[in-house]
Amino acid sequence: MSEQPKNSPEWSELDPKITALVRQVITRIADKWTLLIIESLHEQPDARFNQLQRMVEGISQKVLTQTLRQLESDGLIERTAYAETPPRVEYKLTPLGESLGEAFCGVWIWAEKHCEEVETARAAYAAKNGG
Repeated sequence: MSEQPKNSPEWSELDPKITALVRQVITRIADKWTLLIIESLHEQPDARFNQLQRMVEGISQKVLTQTLRQLESDGLIERTAYAETPPRVEYKLTPLGESLGEAFCGVWIWAEKHCEEVETARAAYAAKNGG
């Protein structure tokens, strides 16, 4: 990690409420599915549950349901239920969810820029360690 700028507060001086939120957000987005769901909702606003399940390959119905509920409770997505027969529910990113997606867009940019370097390093490590 990089050094903190001289004019920034020390970690120990930061507001504990902000520190807790940062840790919670990192925990939330570090799970296997959250960023994939956010990316899918960015690509397909007003997606239905089954659309999301197809877009996020490999996610189970249970995990998708749990993750959507967590994202909704954090104010990152909005769930809209329509009183129709059959019932229809759609999900979309809130402005807060869009801003989180933008904040972590750098991960995709970094991966695109460094993909070959990471693959080369992994191959070298596997060769060196008999893997």
